[in-house]
Amino acid sequence: MIRAAIAAVLLAGAPADAACRQALAIGLDVSGSVDQREFELQARGLAAALTSDAVRAVLLEAPGYPVALAVYDWSGEGHQRMILDWVEITDAAVLDRVAWVIASAVRIERSPATGVGAAMLYGDALLARRSDCPRAALDLTGDGLNNSGPQPRDVVLPARGPEVTVNALVIGVNRDEGWDGGDPGVAELTAWFTAEVIRGPDAFVEVALGYEDFAAAMERKLLRELEGLTVSQLAAPDG
Repeated sequence: MIRAAIAAVLLAGAPADAACRQALAIGLDVSGSVDQREFELQARGLAAALTSDAVRAVLLEAPGYPVALAVYDWSGEGHQRMILDWVEITDAAVLDRVAWVIASAVRIERSPATGVGAAMLYGDALLARRSDCPRAALDLTGDGLNNSGPQPRDVVLPARGPEVTVNALVIGVNRDEGWDGGDPGVAELTAWFTAEVIRGPDAFVEVALGYEDFAAAMERKLLRELEGLTVSQLAAPDG
């Protein structure tokens, strides 16, 4: 609660009336297979990716048309937590404050289960609040298969504009048997997320070979998502 209050104060000055370019909701896996160190590598890796030179340049290339960002973590069905409520990345100062809030997140104990379908529904509900943005993307990270709540393939996202793209960042876990000797291995995880989870325009799966590779994989994924809409494609402001 204290961290959330600090975050609210730090981000209180962020403008909320700019014309949104894209809404991006990111859900971080904090199920039982993710320990404190691995959660920190996700949170700090996301912060590092957002503030990398390449991603920073894309985020800040059109100040009048910012990207709106929200971040949460998830485990079993009914176990999700907001880390960062919607903030529009209007300038470098806002981006740096956002990165600090995300990097400061601490893993809390909750259900050890893995509710990917429930995490998808939670993220879609967040995106419904930003229907003013012409593009909507939901990112889910994960190192395991669904075992709680609805199966992702059975989840029907409500029809509305814009259509939501669901992407995934699969995190392989090497259990001393090679990357595909884990439970599940990278190949199985990637195939499952591809077949069962991702959907919508230009949906894709990115892969991190271990949590130490998370920041680099997240940077690749963000660039692929954000560079799809160039400044020249943005509508001119009224007047």
